[in-house]
Amino acid sequence: MNTKGKLWEIKAANYLRKKRYKLVEANYQTRFGEIDLIVKNRKYICFVEVKQRNFNSVARPAEFVDISKQRKICAAANIYLANTKTDLQPRFDVVEIYTKDNEIISLKHLENAFELV
Repeated sequence: MNTKGKLWEIKAANYLRKKRYKLVEANYQTRFGEIDLIVKNRKYICFVEVKQRNFNSVARPAEFVDISKQRKICAAANIYLANTKTDLQPRFDVVEIYTKDNEIISLKHLENAFELV
Protein backbone atom coordinates (compact mmCIF):
# COMPACT_ATOMS: atom_id res chain seq x y z
CA MET A 1 0.00 0.00 0.00
CA ASN A 2 1.41 3.35 -0.97
CA THR A 3 1.36 6.42 1.27
CA LYS A 4 -1.42 8.09 -0.75
CA GLY A 5 -3.59 4.98 -0.49
CA LYS A 6 -3.15 4.98 3.27
CA LEU A 7 -4.06 8.68 3.38
CA TRP A 8 -7.29 8.07 1.43
CA GLU A 9 -8.23 5.29 3.85
CA ILE A 10 -7.67 7.60 6.83
CA LYS A 11 -9.83 10.28 5.18
CA ALA A 12 -12.55 7.70 4.47
CA ALA A 13 -12.45 6.44 8.08
CA ASN A 14 -12.80 10.00 9.40
CA TYR A 15 -15.69 10.63 7.00
CA LEU A 16 -17.47 7.47 8.21
CA ARG A 17 -16.89 8.44 11.86
CA LYS A 18 -18.75 11.69 11.17
CA LYS A 19 -21.61 9.55 9.85
CA ARG A 20 -21.68 7.76 13.24
CA TYR A 21 -19.82 4.62 12.24
CA LYS A 22 -17.27 3.16 14.63
CA LEU A 23 -13.98 1.96 13.18
CA VAL A 24 -13.46 -1.69 14.10
CA GLU A 25 -10.38 -2.45 12.02
CA ALA A 26 -8.27 -1.03 9.21
CA ASN A 27 -6.36 -3.07 6.62
CA TYR A 28 -7.68 -6.44 7.76
CA GLN A 29 -5.40 -9.00 6.08
CA THR A 30 -6.16 -12.60 5.18
CA ARG A 31 -4.58 -15.03 2.77
CA PHE A 32 -7.48 -14.32 0.39
CA GLY A 33 -7.16 -10.56 0.39
CA GLU A 34 -7.51 -7.40 2.38
CA ILE A 35 -10.41 -5.28 3.60
CA ASP A 36 -9.57 -1.57 3.75
CA LEU A 37 -11.94 -0.69 6.61
CA ILE A 38 -14.32 -2.56 8.85
CA VAL A 39 -16.82 -0.23 10.51
CA LYS A 40 -20.08 -0.70 12.37
CA ASN A 41 -23.16 1.16 13.44
CA ARG A 42 -26.12 -0.08 15.49
CA LYS A 43 -27.45 -2.27 12.67
CA TYR A 44 -24.58 -3.20 10.32
CA ILE A 45 -21.00 -4.37 10.28
CA CYS A 46 -19.63 -2.92 7.05
CA PHE A 47 -16.72 -4.15 5.01
CA VAL A 48 -15.54 -1.08 3.15
CA GLU A 49 -13.39 -0.77 0.03
CA VAL A 50 -11.87 2.69 -0.45
CA LYS A 51 -11.28 3.74 -4.07
CA GLN A 52 -9.76 7.01 -5.23
CA ARG A 53 -9.73 8.43 -8.73
CA ASN A 54 -9.04 11.79 -10.31
CA PHE A 55 -12.21 13.86 -10.76
CA ASN A 56 -11.96 13.58 -14.56
CA SER A 57 -11.45 9.79 -14.59
CA VAL A 58 -13.31 7.91 -17.32
CA ALA A 59 -15.03 5.66 -14.76
CA ARG A 60 -16.36 6.04 -11.23
CA PRO A 61 -14.06 4.70 -8.50
CA ALA A 62 -16.60 1.98 -7.55
CA GLU A 63 -16.37 0.56 -11.05
CA PHE A 64 -12.82 -0.54 -10.21
CA VAL A 65 -14.20 -2.87 -7.53
CA ASP A 66 -14.68 -5.63 -10.08
CA ILE A 67 -16.06 -9.12 -9.46
CA SER A 68 -12.59 -10.49 -8.69
CA LYS A 69 -12.01 -7.82 -6.02
CA GLN A 70 -15.53 -8.40 -4.65
CA ARG A 71 -14.80 -12.12 -4.27
CA LYS A 72 -11.59 -11.38 -2.36
CA ILE A 73 -13.37 -8.95 -0.04
CA CYS A 74 -16.19 -11.45 0.56
CA ALA A 75 -13.71 -14.26 1.32
CA ALA A 76 -11.87 -12.03 3.79
CA ALA A 77 -15.18 -10.95 5.36
CA ASN A 78 -16.21 -14.59 5.82
CA ILE A 79 -12.97 -15.26 7.70
CA TYR A 80 -13.51 -12.18 9.85
CA LEU A 81 -17.11 -13.20 10.65
CA ALA A 82 -16.06 -16.79 11.42
CA ASN A 83 -13.58 -15.48 14.00
CA THR A 84 -15.55 -12.56 15.43
CA LYS A 85 -18.88 -12.81 17.23
CA THR A 86 -21.42 -10.22 16.09
CA ASP A 87 -25.19 -9.95 15.84
CA LEU A 88 -24.88 -7.19 13.24
CA GLN A 89 -25.94 -7.65 9.63
CA PRO A 90 -22.93 -7.71 7.27
CA ARG A 91 -22.84 -5.23 4.40
CA PHE A 92 -20.36 -4.38 1.65
CA ASP A 93 -19.78 -0.68 1.04
CA VAL A 94 -17.50 1.42 -1.14
CA VAL A 95 -16.20 4.89 -0.34
CA GLU A 96 -15.44 6.76 -3.54
CA ILE A 97 -12.90 9.56 -3.27
CA TYR A 98 -12.59 12.06 -6.10
CA THR A 99 -9.45 14.18 -6.17
CA LYS A 100 -7.97 17.03 -8.15
CA ASP A 101 -4.26 17.79 -7.81
CA ASN A 102 -4.12 15.31 -4.88
CA GLU A 103 -6.78 17.26 -2.97
CA ILE A 104 -10.10 15.65 -2.13
CA ILE A 105 -12.99 17.35 -3.87
CA SER A 106 -15.66 14.75 -3.06
CA LEU A 107 -16.30 11.67 -0.95
CA LYS A 108 -19.26 9.37 -1.57
CA HIS A 109 -20.31 6.51 0.67
CA LEU A 110 -22.06 3.82 -1.36
CA GLU A 111 -23.94 1.61 1.07
CA ASN A 112 -24.60 -1.97 0.04
CA ALA A 113 -22.44 -1.45 -3.06
CA PHE A 114 -22.34 -5.17 -3.83
CA GLU A 115 -23.72 -8.46 -2.55
CA LEU A 116 -21.91 -11.48 -1.17
CA VAL A 117 -20.38 -13.31 -4.16
